[in-house]
Amino acid sequence: MNRIVTPAWSTDAERWAAVTQRDRHADGAFFYGVKTTGVFCRPSCASRQPRRENVDFFATPDAARSAGYRDCKRCQPGGLPRELEIVRRACAALDADPQQRLTLAQLSDAVHVSPFHLQRLFKRVVGVSPRQYQAAQRGAALRDALQRGTDVTRATVDAGFGSPSRMYESAPTELGMAPSAYRRKGAGLTVYYASAPTSLGFVLVAATAKGICKIGFGDDATALASELHGEFANAELVEDAGRLAPFIAQVDAYLHGTRQRFDLPLDIATTAFRQRVWDALRRIPYGETRTYSEIAEAVGSPRAVRAVGSACASNPVALAIPCHRVVQKSGSLAGYRWGLPRKAALLEVEAQPAVATTPDLDHAA
Repeated sequence: MNRIVTPAWSTDAERWAAVTQRDRHADGAFFYGVKTTGVFCRPSCASRQPRRENVDFFATPDAARSAGYRDCKRCQPGGLPRELEIVRRACAALDADPQQRLTLAQLSDAVHVSPFHLQRLFKRVVGVSPRQYQAAQRGAALRDALQRGTDVTRATVDAGFGSPSRMYESAPTELGMAPSAYRRKGAGLTVYYASAPTSLGFVLVAATAKGICKIGFGDDATALASELHGEFANAELVEDAGRLAPFIAQVDAYLHGTRQRFDLPLDIATTAFRQRVWDALRRIPYGETRTYSEIAEAVGSPRAVRAVGSACASNPVALAIPCHRVVQKSGSLAGYRWGLPRKAALLEVEAQPAVATTPDLDHAA
């Protein structure tokens, strides 16, 4: 039976009780402002306690600041020192035994905070929920075991999946293919690819029967093909310019400013957090940019700026997922997988006045 978790400190009476008790477990769950001083604090703040009639409660530091309160210099409510320690201990508990599945209630007991507070705090700091974190752990363990040549049944047990059926349910998301195919480094898969010269050097486009799995730029077509062979070492790689021609035509039209969006079926798999980042990138309008901080805000993890950068760097399909539209807060360019000159050139293309666009091309099978 699923446990129904009631958020702690959900009423002003409960919040005031936590303040009077200086309950450290409530830190981060809410904040209180003192009207007579204009300062807001954590529930555990050691400052002199105010009268109840002089107290306002807020869900976040930003809400308190918007109401005119300033940060308490004693408890520093705008920082995350204690919150980071809570999340660090939670991650350590999850990392201790990847085969053990901890429920949110069990994990919250281990770190001595409420399930509601831990869920919100963990997602804010790490970027994913504890459940998604555990799923990523299992996926990584499964990938490592299969790459070492461990048989599928043994790899399933070692990775902490409760049953083979549960593992096969997760396999498409975690591996992008069947476990047996992953173990053989793509053996059994057929990947079609083609390369062509463009204004940004050579582009290589590769696709499975499900959709595009790679779009990459480089200075040498042979080097791009070699990289693809390394990624799909035992797959059947078939160079087929005719099959990939419609997709390459879309790339070429984009680079010439006559196409602003792609009609590309994708066959890519990643972690839950990276998928959220990639989805946010695809929502950036043509001709506009966003900062790494803005993307972190958009996916609900404002402190996960570095993780956003990592997600951009791991993007396997240039242009289709427009990671080139993400820039630093200062507006300067940084961190493009296919080189900063290409990033600058793409942004320059998008900054030009719109020209007549080509009609969408049919999918290539």
